[in-house]
Amino acid sequence: MNTTTEILDSAAKRARLMSSPNSVVFSGDGEPQTPRAIIERLTALHEGGELHPDIYSLGGNVESFEHHMADELGKEAAIWMPTGTLANHLALRRHSRTKARVVLQEQSHIYQDAGDALTRLSGLSSIPLAAGKPYFTAEELQKAIVLSVTGRVLNSIGAVSIESPVRRQAGQVVPWSELDSVTKLCREAGIPVHLDGARLYMMSAATGIAIKKYTELFDSVYVSTWKYFGSPFGAILAGPREFIEGMYHDRRMFGGGLPSAYIATALAMNGQDGFVERFDESLAKAKTLFALINELPGVKIGQFEHGSNVFELQLDPPIDTDRFIDSLLDSGISIPWPSVEWPIPLMHVNSSILRQSDNEILEAFTTASSISRSLLEVTKTLRE
Repeated sequence: MNTTTEILDSAAKRARLMSSPNSVVFSGDGEPQTPRAIIERLTALHEGGELHPDIYSLGGNVESFEHHMADELGKEAAIWMPTGTLANHLALRRHSRTKARVVLQEQSHIYQDAGDALTRLSGLSSIPLAAGKPYFTAEELQKAIVLSVTGRVLNSIGAVSIESPVRRQAGQVVPWSELDSVTKLCREAGIPVHLDGARLYMMSAATGIAIKKYTELFDSVYVSTWKYFGSPFGAILAGPREFIEGMYHDRRMFGGGLPSAYIATALAMNGQDGFVERFDESLAKAKTLFALINELPGVKIGQFEHGSNVFELQLDPPIDTDRFIDSLLDSGISIPWPSVEWPIPLMHVNSSILRQSDNEILEAFTTASSISRSLLEVTKTLRE
């Protein structure tokens, strides 16, 4: 934006839009959860007799949700965690046991955004592979395995972690062929492999590969319950029964045994119901709509080769990006500004895209293209 006033006006518009039931919000993997929306959902759950308190995250809605998600993910058992960061950490801690090395992507959340927690809290050494890329190959992993057992001091790999989709790489997914090769190598080497599948449901919808087909490759899997199931916080960690059994002690040791978690898990269960169908419909609508938008001059919504629900908004000169995005706000459509991590605006498809028709959204993009183009051209003319 060009001035402080314009920035403040745009921020105010965006805040109002987030609470509107008719807005299309191309950010986040789920619909915006406003205080009013959460209260309304909780009221409906209460009136339906679906709220059952737990005791320190044991029993009640928490236990019901754990059983439900274990079945959803094709695993014997599951445990609820207050955060995905804790779910990933405890999974790798338990897998590794006395072996100190964990192989993961250099671009993963665990390596980049957890403050070296594996080392500082559990004495595990992170071995990052594929710097600046979404995924590593089986060949790269094989080299890491060989190095771990051929040094002067044996320092075996205790676990391998794979994040997919990769948030820092605009939601790009690890191709099925690579997942299959890497996990096969891990099984042959006797190394447990964990899936950081915070956005697993996005990946499944984008590739058409079933959730359980993905999870059967892994010894354990984490899925977020707040990113798109409409819970204010929470995560699920699933795996074999003996792996999950007793992990609530670890959860409490790390400060995650919340005195009460039934509200979060009840909302997650409610949001998970019918989510797959809604998201499939949303992604199909987006692909049809984006093809129409791409016919506008100078506007292209690009798809990654191994993408999920994240697309790039590419605008050619003389379209002004700030004006374009601000114009869309006037039509009830929100697109995030470019960031330091990704200089091109990224559009995240979620079920809010179902709130407006294709024609309404297309008209908004057409208007934004015209307004942002003419304003920039007028400015250039005045300067000349």
